[in-house]
Amino acid sequence: MRAMRGWFRDTTGGLPKTFWYLWTGTLINRLGSFVLVFLAIYLTQERGFSATQAGLVLGAWGVGGAVGTTAGGTLTDRWGRRPTLLASHLGAATMMLAMGFARDLWTVAAGALLLGLFAEAARPAFGAMMIDVVPERDRLRAFSLNYWAINLGFACAAVLAGFAAQAGYLLLFVVNASTTVVTALIIFVKVKETRTITVSTRSTGAPVGALRTILTDRVYLGFVTLNLLGALVFLQHISMLPIAMADSGLSPAMYGSVIALNGILIVAGQLFVPRLIRGRSRSHVLALASVVVGVGFGLTAFADVAWFYGLTVLIWTLGEMLNSPSNATLIAELSPGELRGRYQGVFSLSWQLAGAIAPILGGLVREQAGNATLWLGCAAIGAVMAVGHLISGPARERRALELRTVGAAPVVTVQSPAPQPAAPQAAEPVAPTRG
Repeated sequence: MRAMRGWFRDTTGGLPKTFWYLWTGTLINRLGSFVLVFLAIYLTQERGFSATQAGLVLGAWGVGGAVGTTAGGTLTDRWGRRPTLLASHLGAATMMLAMGFARDLWTVAAGALLLGLFAEAARPAFGAMMIDVVPERDRLRAFSLNYWAINLGFACAAVLAGFAAQAGYLLLFVVNASTTVVTALIIFVKVKETRTITVSTRSTGAPVGALRTILTDRVYLGFVTLNLLGALVFLQHISMLPIAMADSGLSPAMYGSVIALNGILIVAGQLFVPRLIRGRSRSHVLALASVVVGVGFGLTAFADVAWFYGLTVLIWTLGEMLNSPSNATLIAELSPGELRGRYQGVFSLSWQLAGAIAPILGGLVREQAGNATLWLGCAAIGAVMAVGHLISGPARERRALELRTVGAAPVVTVQSPAPQPAAPQAAEPVAPTRG
């Protein structure tokens, strides 16, 4: 019992209050994230859209998300974290309700596009604020705790959404919008602006604030590219895995049960991961995670019964659990303070691109080369990623050290003024999705 209390203190102790307000908002928001879980079913069964039309709506969501992450990153740095979060949450809640009442295809698609834009615009601001308030030494724990909250909310939302849908699909949109507003209120009342304008006394020029700076940052873009490859593999569990299981004669309900193992394992074990990987080389951890994810998805080529599919999910989930906190801390250290929002936005954009490409690419490979080729190809990508992390790791750590050294220089810091309570943006940050 004493050992458990010690572990709990090591895992949760010493983190700033602002982090816990953000964490609470994440959990509440994810508990009410009903719409994404049931959107495809809602569009085809309730609205009577074809599979192609449903795909169009989901694609519009992805396009909006890609624009949102880019715009959100810029606003986060120029306007501030808090107002960006408030505006994006208010917009997301509004569009959530609008989609619930929309009927014709193009109105629903337009609503999905705007909803994706507002919801994903919060991602860079949320990530930047987390980095702002949590000291570097505590970020591994903080990001693991936040990831745990996301998955706990995701697992519970999938169950609660089933009950809510029985009372009417409109309830899904209403509850989702309500939890978004509640999250916004927590930030509005409890969280102050965290953006700082930092000018180093060693600098001879003005701070660089253009997005083109990121496009010339080969170290960071290499890291984002590796994440894009990983996302292309990981997102096959949404698009191609249910099709593979159906071909094996397994029902959609069985797919739901198998994929639920992902959330259950993360909720049960994610909080133990920081102690497991603390002090270890991040490049080695990320390389190992890539191999484990690749093996998990690769074994799907040989699965034909439910327990085997469940085993593959458990394997790649272990890789996901190793990857997430190491990824998050590395993004934080590779992001210059004055461009933190933009860097977060570019990283989020890699997930949005993968969301659009993964189902198309997976479907083409499966149709043209067969099911086994698809999953063995995922294993090969995992191996390529592992090599990439090992090769690029030293350069990333050198860049992180350079940024820490610059950050340690004497600086003049100006706190951005917090928006007044009367500001019209009264909504809060949408917690990042499971991407």
